[in-house]
Amino acid sequence: MALDEPRENDEVFNEKGVNFLIEKELFSQVKPIFIDFVNSPMGSGFMVQSELSKKGGCGSSCSC
Repeated sequence: MALDEPRENDEVFNEKGVNFLIEKELFSQVKPIFIDFVNSPMGSGFMVQSELSKKGGCGSSCSC
């Protein structure tokens, strides 16, 4: 995840006043995507889950 401005080839989603961007081509390969902020004994951060998780892309989730 990174801060960025929308581009022509981005899909834009707004969730609770926060805009999320993803390249349309990538989104078509990984949708649906779920983003959550988690607190755990290992620390806090965003957890991103997608169809790639089921295909072994990076385990059960990716954290930033």
